[in-house]
Amino acid sequence: MNPKLGLLQPYPFEKLATLKAGLEPPADRPAIVLSIGEPQDPPPHFITETLISHLHGLAKYPQTKGLPALREAIAGWLARRFQLPQASIDPDSQVLPVNGTREALFSFAQAVIDPADQPLVLMPNPFYQIYEGAALLAGAEPYYLNATAHSGFLPDFDAVPERVWRSCRLLYLCTPSNPTGQVIAIEVLQRLIELAHRYDFVIASDECYSELYDQQAPPGLLQSAFAMGNERFSRCVVFHSLSKRSSAPGLRSGFVAGDGEVLQRYYQYRTYHGCAMPPPAQYASIAAWSDEAHVERNRRHYRERFDIAAGILSAVLELEIPPAAFYFWLKTPVDDQEFARRLFAGQNVTVLPGSFLSRESQGVNPGCGYVRIAWVHSQDICREAALRIREFVRSL
Repeated sequence: MNPKLGLLQPYPFEKLATLKAGLEPPADRPAIVLSIGEPQDPPPHFITETLISHLHGLAKYPQTKGLPALREAIAGWLARRFQLPQASIDPDSQVLPVNGTREALFSFAQAVIDPADQPLVLMPNPFYQIYEGAALLAGAEPYYLNATAHSGFLPDFDAVPERVWRSCRLLYLCTPSNPTGQVIAIEVLQRLIELAHRYDFVIASDECYSELYDQQAPPGLLQSAFAMGNERFSRCVVFHSLSKRSSAPGLRSGFVAGDGEVLQRYYQYRTYHGCAMPPPAQYASIAAWSDEAHVERNRRHYRERFDIAAGILSAVLELEIPPAAFYFWLKTPVDDQEFARRLFAGQNVTVLPGSFLSRESQGVNPGCGYVRIAWVHSQDICREAALRIREFVRSL
């Protein structure tokens, strides 16, 4: 067996299952699960119907690059969304469809990391655990960028020593952030692009929550690069998904876009990886990337849920509505694991302890004392969950 598998920690939801083991929540309170960032709204009908109408395509092997029409739809969406010239993204060399960004974020590190360099892979802390697993199995060492209240719940890039930048070969970003919902400003993204060129590393920007915002559309890495004259998106690669944007996590559809030279090598890797998107999913994805009305509805629904939850919880907890995503990164009055365990035992509401999403780094574990709450259910269920959490906090 690969000895590096022993470096992997249990996934956060495995830890959560262990934390809840043996507890018997009240039977008269139906379970409400707010620990998983899984949209509960059904996907738009037109996406489902497009998928069904192309099931005859199962008779053919799909190409790793995907249909030209899908790459063109993605390139068009990127240009519209991030205020780029229509011809700025080449669908043939700068776009690659993938079976969900989780798989792509993991496999990307295997393609770009040379373990002989003794490389560092930098990532936010707290973080999406795929980044860490990808780094470890690629033969790199993770370096955690603490995101605390002091740094606005974004990675503190100013605290990174030059020796770390020199050893960095891959920088994972997550903007808007999972779990904090905070957004990296375009000026910061441009500074990171400059550092990538100075110290010879690639930026992998996970932008899967970019469409779930309130007033201001979050800037993207490609948008930032183009605005500073980096029109070929050198060292910049972005990851986008239909899971959150279109409430279609089961479709397993996303894409990688950016630096054509990097993507050419990643494409070579994927031809061996054997993970081409099925044709029906590609046609459904074309329809999804070509429509914005359903995305606007999604945004409105999530902000309404935020308003409901904040109106109830602000009386007992210190909270700030984040500018994007669908999470609350909530400071707890007791230890985060104790908070989650007792909330489940007393109210049958499940949230995710922040310490399950972070690692101790520079003497700090930035997830301790917080929980992540995913407001993905209907307004009525979110209201009921918030009322139960408020009742629990008052009982502490």
